[in-house]
Amino acid sequence: MPTLVIIDAANVIGSVPDGWWRDRRGAAERLRDRLAADGVPGQEGPVEIVLVVEGAARGVESVPGVQVESASGSGDDRIAELAADASGAGQPCLVVTADRELRRRVGAFGAEVAGPRTVRGDA
Repeated sequence: MPTLVIIDAANVIGSVPDGWWRDRRGAAERLRDRLAADGVPGQEGPVEIVLVVEGAARGVESVPGVQVESASGSGDDRIAELAADASGAGQPCLVVTADRELRRRVGAFGAEVAGPRTVRGDA
């Protein structure tokens, strides 16, 4: 079973002050495309990548290799739901975020956590 890698798009994108706030959707698309091309560094074996977007980034389309989930409400709530579902199915899960409260929530389901540098491309 592949490791489910859930990425908190807003948190990862917001971790670098590169002007992302001028085009949130474009920033999410660039992150998605980088993930599709490069995957998740350091992950051995197969992975299933889910990029959770919210707010102005909603509507970003999935591409081969990256499933995009547009949260209808809180992105954190959707990430926690996905982590809980993975836990219930016995699927290994890694959540990429720096959000302390979200890290606590998904950790309760047995998910591993990693910071934004894991997928930013500058680590």
